[in-house]
Amino acid sequence: MQSWVPSAQAPETDFPIQNLPFAVFRPAGGEARCGVGIGDRILDVGACAELFDGPAAQAVLACRASRLNALMALGPAAASALRAGLSQRLSAAHTADRDRLGAALYAINRVELVMPVQVGGFTDFFASIHHATNAGRLFRPDMPLLPNYKHVPVAYNGRANSVRVSGAPVQRPHGQLKGPQDAAPRFAPAQRLDYEVELGIYVGAPSTQARPIAVGDAWDHVFGVTLLNDWSARDIQAWEYQPLGPFLAKSFATTVSPWVVTAEALAPFRTAVAPRAEDDPAPLPYLHDAVDQRHGGVRIALDAHLRSARMAAQGLPALRLSRSNADLLYWSIAQMLAHHTSNGSWLDTGDLLGSGTVSGADLDALGSLLEITAGGARALTLPGGEQRLFLADGDELTLTGRCEARGHVAIGFGACRGTLLPAAV
Repeated sequence: MQSWVPSAQAPETDFPIQNLPFAVFRPAGGEARCGVGIGDRILDVGACAELFDGPAAQAVLACRASRLNALMALGPAAASALRAGLSQRLSAAHTADRDRLGAALYAINRVELVMPVQVGGFTDFFASIHHATNAGRLFRPDMPLLPNYKHVPVAYNGRANSVRVSGAPVQRPHGQLKGPQDAAPRFAPAQRLDYEVELGIYVGAPSTQARPIAVGDAWDHVFGVTLLNDWSARDIQAWEYQPLGPFLAKSFATTVSPWVVTAEALAPFRTAVAPRAEDDPAPLPYLHDAVDQRHGGVRIALDAHLRSARMAAQGLPALRLSRSNADLLYWSIAQMLAHHTSNGSWLDTGDLLGSGTVSGADLDALGSLLEITAGGARALTLPGGEQRLFLADGDELTLTGRCEARGHVAIGFGACRGTLLPAAV
């Protein structure tokens, strides 16, 4: 299928008609409203209500809100009906409504993209065995993986109000720091600031208290997926994380892309969950589903780019730091949701789950500076000669993601971008 929107056919576009990701935007002088990306345009969905009927019409009315939560709460059938109706009307074969739809199209580069979802809860997992092993090896050379890792999807509960949209600046945090040679901790700006390449999973239809989500039903609760950067202060983390895990080192900022790619759009790129080693334990029954093992992974290539303030001033392009893929995750998205609710707790519309840092086995697939620099032991050289062990003030970190598969049009996630500002005085 092709669209009558010319830019939707560009080979490099993230938003062909096969994608139609959701976002929330604010036109100049206007109020925030929900939209759908198509090429280099965003469609004001709520302005086209009279073109739809049935479940799609209900979904369109929900898009008149300033966040996606009302649409998400309707469940996958409503979003699917809306996407089907939009696909039909935006297709090259459809001519009847072009004027009406054209009047509701805005250039993406001329609107403000704002936070798409009112996040109620934020949970960050640790689902990449490569990242877990690499990070663990730096702190526990004799036992990189703790005994529970291959049995349970490990996670921590983060701060929902720390989540901000791409483009919002990130300020270097203060915290307690204590190096190996320090007699006592001190309170100071963090020096070992890092990024983490992650996926964010938005919950659509909520679950029910005391009724855990089964692995086989989990995707019915996934509205869509976004890019996520969980900024991390490694020196604060090293001092505080024992015995209860991440706290202030993680709670100061998490950046997400403004675009949410629906679970339906990701369906052509589903794949088998990464195979376990022969001597790995099998998941406990509540975490196992044969269909999920065959189709529970998603092929999403994830890139991280860094551009320093000096590089920007010199007109140098950003340096690609890594390329990893979400199909390497040890725990599937469905297993994360199932485990999250296994104790009787429940998930609400708008809850956000992070995958944890997505890293691969190769040196060019490491999703954090902690791994790339071996904990600060080897410097990364940037174009222009600068070196980095961790992020410096003025550094801009950008994540991008793309799904490709033979026989299918590639789709993308837009950009997840943040610039590090100096610590407050």
